[in-house]
Amino acid sequence: MNTRRDFLKVAVNGGAMALGTVFLPGTTSVASALIVNEGGNTMEQTVSSADKGHYKPPFKFGIGGVPLGNEFAVVTDRDAYTTIEAAWNAGVRYYDMAPWYGLGLAERRYGNFLHNKNRSEFVLSSKVGKLLKASKTAKNKEYFPFSPSPNDVVYDYTASGVRRSIEDSLQRLGLDSLDIAFVHDISPDNKYLPTPWQEQFEIARKGAFPELTRMREEGLIKGWGIGVNTPEPIMRLLEVADPDICLLASQYSLIDHKNALDQVFPAAKAKNVSFVIGSSLNAGFISGSPRYNYGKESYQIPPAFLEKRKRLREVASNHGVDLRTAALQFSAAPDIAAALVVGASSEQQILADYTSMQTKVPAQFWAELKVQNLIEQNAPVPA
Repeated sequence: MNTRRDFLKVAVNGGAMALGTVFLPGTTSVASALIVNEGGNTMEQTVSSADKGHYKPPFKFGIGGVPLGNEFAVVTDRDAYTTIEAAWNAGVRYYDMAPWYGLGLAERRYGNFLHNKNRSEFVLSSKVGKLLKASKTAKNKEYFPFSPSPNDVVYDYTASGVRRSIEDSLQRLGLDSLDIAFVHDISPDNKYLPTPWQEQFEIARKGAFPELTRMREEGLIKGWGIGVNTPEPIMRLLEVADPDICLLASQYSLIDHKNALDQVFPAAKAKNVSFVIGSSLNAGFISGSPRYNYGKESYQIPPAFLEKRKRLREVASNHGVDLRTAALQFSAAPDIAAALVVGASSEQQILADYTSMQTKVPAQFWAELKVQNLIEQNAPVPA
């Protein structure tokens, strides 16, 4: 009888071997990844692994799945596929998603596009901890009112739940492997957890964390960590397990970054753990959205954040800088940031974000932000 472990071993042996040669555990190496953009231009991206074998994605810029899971508004299939294709043609090769995003919708959409591509050419991360189950009594509209998914969510941070979650994701994606698995939303801001987050974290400590380490050792994934919006779970994880990389969402932006700089980053560096940075625009707030981060109370924006955004806009205007561009580059600047992931719901949006990462921001702009104490004095800024 084939077990889920057998299923995953067969899947991994069937693909995704090329990127595995970039990082060899216990070695220091430098490699180059070549990607070809829509115009036929070849771009070389140099990557290094001098971090005791902890995996880092070889691409510094990626696209996330939240908007294409219809988190904020209806996105049609046509627009979703146009967005993903535009990202691919621009040279984007890192894709981050989760079962949670649209309750399977984002994974299906990305998978419909990516399963036709050479698996060795891109990096894929998804999440574990939330299993999906179709149900006539599902609370899907409570979670995602714009998603057509019939699924309900069952939280499961056990070892078997992790195996099941990855298998389910691969089936929705139509792909044979994940590169990174993030344990998702095991955090005090998650109001949907069945018991307090500390209890769920303890389940993961005994189940999900050691199981993901085993899966890494078996070669079923290249790396793992947690993906959360608050610092406490990351700090606790660093004490009890050996993760490679975590998804740090909503915690390192122009608006809010002091705690990450002073507390989270030093603790992670001590364990050779890096970060994928998400929500660098605070769910679009910095670029003008009437919400701050996520959840039903995201429209209750603290006055201090509104005032800070106003002052940031003034400095950006004085220097001829697009604030969205500056915000993206700021979040990608720390050396501990292995990659920046942005959400996009349209072709224009992902191309604008990609262009922002290639745009030069004058040094005087960053200097004035520090003079006005709009960013921390120890905050790294783009060269």
